[in-house]
Amino acid sequence: MNRRQFVRTTTALAAVAATPALAHQTGASMPVPPVAKKVPVRIEQLGRVRVDDYQWMKDDNWQAVLRDPSLIKADVKAHLEEENAYREALMASTMPLQEQMFEEMRGRIKEDDSSVPSPDGPWEYYLRYRIGDQHPLYCRRPRGLETGEQVLLDANALAEGKAYSEVGQASASPDHALYGYSEDAQGSEFYRIFVKDLATGQLVGEPIESAYGGFTFSPDSRWIFWTNRSENGRPDKIFRRPARGGETALVYEELDVGMFIGVGRSSDDRFILIGIGDQVTSEARYIPGDAPTATPAVLEARVVDRKYDADHWDDRWVIHTNADDAIDFKIVNAPTASPGKAYWTDLVPHTPGRYIEGVALVKDFIARQERVDANTRIVIRDRAGQEHEIAVDEPAYALSLVGASEFDTTVMRYGYNSPSTPTSTYDYDLATRTRTLRKVQEVPSGHDPADYVVERLNAPAPDGELVPVTVLRRRSTPVDGSAPLLLYGYGSYGIPMPASFSTGRLSLVDRGFIYAIAHIRGGSDKGWNWFLQARRFTKKNTFTDFIAAAEHLIARNYTRAGRIVAQGGSAGGLLMGAVTNMRPDLWGGVIAQVPFVDVINTMSDTTLPLTPPEWPEWGNPLEDPDAYDYMMSYSPYDQVSAQAYPPILATGGLSDPRVTYWEPQKWVARLRPATTSTNPVLLKINMEAGHGGASGRFDFLKESAHDYAFAVWALERSWEGA
Repeated sequence: MNRRQFVRTTTALAAVAATPALAHQTGASMPVPPVAKKVPVRIEQLGRVRVDDYQWMKDDNWQAVLRDPSLIKADVKAHLEEENAYREALMASTMPLQEQMFEEMRGRIKEDDSSVPSPDGPWEYYLRYRIGDQHPLYCRRPRGLETGEQVLLDANALAEGKAYSEVGQASASPDHALYGYSEDAQGSEFYRIFVKDLATGQLVGEPIESAYGGFTFSPDSRWIFWTNRSENGRPDKIFRRPARGGETALVYEELDVGMFIGVGRSSDDRFILIGIGDQVTSEARYIPGDAPTATPAVLEARVVDRKYDADHWDDRWVIHTNADDAIDFKIVNAPTASPGKAYWTDLVPHTPGRYIEGVALVKDFIARQERVDANTRIVIRDRAGQEHEIAVDEPAYALSLVGASEFDTTVMRYGYNSPSTPTSTYDYDLATRTRTLRKVQEVPSGHDPADYVVERLNAPAPDGELVPVTVLRRRSTPVDGSAPLLLYGYGSYGIPMPASFSTGRLSLVDRGFIYAIAHIRGGSDKGWNWFLQARRFTKKNTFTDFIAAAEHLIARNYTRAGRIVAQGGSAGGLLMGAVTNMRPDLWGGVIAQVPFVDVINTMSDTTLPLTPPEWPEWGNPLEDPDAYDYMMSYSPYDQVSAQAYPPILATGGLSDPRVTYWEPQKWVARLRPATTSTNPVLLKINMEAGHGGASGRFDFLKESAHDYAFAVWALERSWEGA
């Protein structure tokens, strides 16, 4: 878990007339933005002093608010409602465009869609949607048959009467007799886990409370293991209980508050595995599958800055690691009885520039996904060491290794798409090297990839590194500097941005926008070192890379300064805040979704879920003066100054545990009186959801339509003629 880019929110106009800040409008007068009260709080830290005028926006009882958003302080709620009403009033002219974009996006979705069934033992598991459904049905049918469907979980019924409902995981026990599923009913990511007896259709045992969304059954199906979520929202313990109900037992407790933990099974079902780690350090513990109540054993003790993850391959351990200076990772193996590092031998040696992202195992084959120059490829290896590759000859594309849902098979699944090409799902026979096309993503309203152009550029960064930039445009869109452009970026935690297909962004591209993705440092788009070059004391490389991408697009005549809308979410929202402070002249609009902008305050608050685990990424401003000073030098909230800011839309969710609602709220409150321009600064807070926004598939489309309508509205400066 980290501050990733999930973003969804909802809109309504009903409250506008009753909002005091807006009640004065007559004729052509503009809505007046809310003015946040200032309550200066002096904070002294490591001999440094800062004053925070808006600390009051953080609810002292925020842990309870995560579980029940109705408990929010009255003054905070009133201010958020005023902000929502102001934005809705100012953007009222975009409502027809929002509705039009929503209908376009919905028209590109096959409403009665279903996934390709995944075979597992005597069954095939899949999910499907009915026309009009917001949520899926989780189903199975006898293997090889088109009939005999069993609906295991109707997520629409689960969500009935709730403002928010999201299924985290839904899966059967190894003996196919039980079905477990987890639900987050607030957007806070506090899940309840339920277990159903598939013979009777009845729930068994009490619901498991305060859990993460993931869980696993033991190989013998008798036990269920899960990760506990503490009152401060952190993973702190692994628990076990009989799958059908019974006494709960502590399996493992992690004492380092900076570590995330999770639990699963090895591919061959020989072991139950506990993963422990942060961004740069990891450890695994294992329990024999035939002794699920045994005490976990350490596979290899954690060492700072060494990462590894382990799986078991019938007769040996297979470990994916950056040990021994393997910056872009290698694969080693070790005997089942002696998994420690002293027994690790190279299976796939390290090759600089070839980043091994992950490994999937079946009985006689290993598949690995690699990333080189922001593109992916899949490599298959048999037990004898023979290798072959699945690759695509395109300038920018995304391959995704899905793997297999059972171990004793020669078939793995993978997906392929590109910015112009919908997803194709293939089953690949590893032994015969033949592939079977199982599904092509349908676009009911019509889509011809030939109408679009996909290009890969390389933007020179200030230090000489070349930053890949993926570009999507209609073939008819001119490259003469006149086109509007949306530039998307993220750049944190080593998470790459794939050059993938999205039906939603076509609503911009088909209106003449160019859509570009900047594969900036901080991600792993060009290898793990691409991440290492933009963390802690080199974090500003993320921001200057994004600016370099924008300047290169201008220099290549794709657009011009002031015609670019910058977009990023979560840690990508930090990017938005930083580049807005650094180069406000480049942007015609900024969409900062659930933005992590209050860096110093957040990384100094040890009660927040993600603060200690993220010190390896950002630094610890409580103990390290140099880290404090460096973070302060780019922290978007702290670096707001008197300058001409572009139009800005910040979004958030009231029950968000990753980027708390008060970060965008405080940022907007500080930006609005600071800007020397007349450009609007807007806030959109979902009062009933968290980091991911609304949970239904159509509600999500409405939020995308809102944000893209803002992009059009900002570049057209539509508020000036309101």
